Amino acid sequence: MKIRVKLLPGTPNDSNRDYLPEGILGSDMVVNENGNNSQPLPERLRKFHETLQDGFEGTWYEYVPSTYDPAKKTPIVFSMHGGLMTGWGQCVYTSWSMIAEREGLIVVYPDGHSNRFWSMVKMTGRKAPAKCAGIAIPPDTDTAEENYDQNFILRLIDHMKAKYNVDESRIFMQGMSNGSGVTQQFAQYYGDRITGACISAGAHRMLAYTDGNGHLVNRAGALDIWLTCPENNSIYPKNLPQEARAAKEARYYWMKVNQAAPIPQIKIVGEDNFAFYHGKKANLTFLDVKNRDHGQTLDEACICWDYMFSGSSRKEHQMIHTDTREQRSGDGFAAAFTPGVAQVWWHNEVYALPAAPVMKQMLKYHGLNGDSIVRGEYLMVPLRFLAQMSGAQYFPSKDGRSAIVELPNGSVLQFAQGVIGCMIDDSLRSMSCETILREHELLVSVEWYAQYILNKTISKCSDVVYVTDHFAQLSYFMADLLKDLLNHREMPENFIQDALSL
Repeated sequence: MKIRVKLLPGTPNDSNRDYLPEGILGSDMVVNENGNNSQPLPERLRKFHETLQDGFEGTWYEYVPSTYDPAKKTPIVFSMHGGLMTGWGQCVYTSWSMIAEREGLIVVYPDGHSNRFWSMVKMTGRKAPAKCAGIAIPPDTDTAEENYDQNFILRLIDHMKAKYNVDESRIFMQGMSNGSGVTQQFAQYYGDRITGACISAGAHRMLAYTDGNGHLVNRAGALDIWLTCPENNSIYPKNLPQEARAAKEARYYWMKVNQAAPIPQIKIVGEDNFAFYHGKKANLTFLDVKNRDHGQTLDEACICWDYMFSGSSRKEHQMIHTDTREQRSGDGFAAAFTPGVAQVWWHNEVYALPAAPVMKQMLKYHGLNGDSIVRGEYLMVPLRFLAQMSGAQYFPSKDGRSAIVELPNGSVLQFAQGVIGCMIDDSLRSMSCETILREHELLVSVEWYAQYILNKTISKCSDVVYVTDHFAQLSYFMADLLKDLLNHREMPENFIQDALSL
């Protein structure tokens, strides 16, 4: 058995309520919260404090893998902490050190220069808070050239290139929250100095990406981008539609810069909801994590590397893409539906349905003196398509009020308008609700058909039903993206003006 990465145990501190407990230093303490989870502090992590070129002084932490060979070109990742955190804190809250051992790359974790925060370049319409948790936040600067942190990062990159045998075609950056902001802005202003950027938990509305006159702010051009928006990100507290709008507009920004095709490949694995965009200039990945709060998942670094950075390099101003460790392809078997829209997401494309799905409630009213109770709600989908989805033959009656479905295994199903039963090889089985007739088409519950007949997985979120053949939990922002695809709103032509008008 060959193991390159050893998963080390830690001692949980479940009573901790500090964002970054100092007790982690010098111990094997780990903390677990729904937004951030930690690993024990790696022994190989080293702290540095130096004054770099032009007098820019700062602190950073380096993780150099045990396999580092100075004779070989080595990829490097700069991982930027969130507000109220540190470089060493970013190390324990990510899995970059594990990836460093597996892939032989170097990871650098810088400290923000002021009160454990990164300073930002002014963004149109953004009012930066003066304090967070009672601690002063550094003021925004008018330009990137005036920004201490941006200048320090530029010089730290040069310093690391001089110190180690860095593969200059494979320099990456990742940041969370406040760190995602500095990463986003570095990509906008100096992205031609790196190969790819991972922006975790930090989407903004379109206005923040413009100059106030309807033009996108971008000086550096295209690079591979990874955007993560946890479902409970709470940039806009208790306002998921607004949060979804911010996630959408962050995608639009990089779709435009990278000249990405508007139709992605969609893959949902467990709680991870991926949309893989192929761009003419650079690629884009969007990740929505079901039921996660603001922060970064411990495995995000690993996932980002496996699905994107592992196949990314740059030659001057051109991105070069090779095979990634994990394929950037959508689910092989997946269908998505939403009520009122006669379209289906199928084989990672949008196809027309013979009738629009409708939502149907199953009521109890017997013995309630005219009142009723909703016992279930089901999305009714054209049986004709469900037969196609299962590779079956569909035989409707002449009047269209009943139909026979012959499955590939030879089983014969019968459905009839108004009847809750499905006859399966001459044995009657009750469905979740009765078959209905709409637009001259028979509709049955996709939840029942997919699970009972096909033994598939169903996930429902925000009026979208997602059917696939493995464990998958549809998240809110991915449901919003699927609704846009089904309604042919994948990227409006005038997306900047549309966004600024809302």
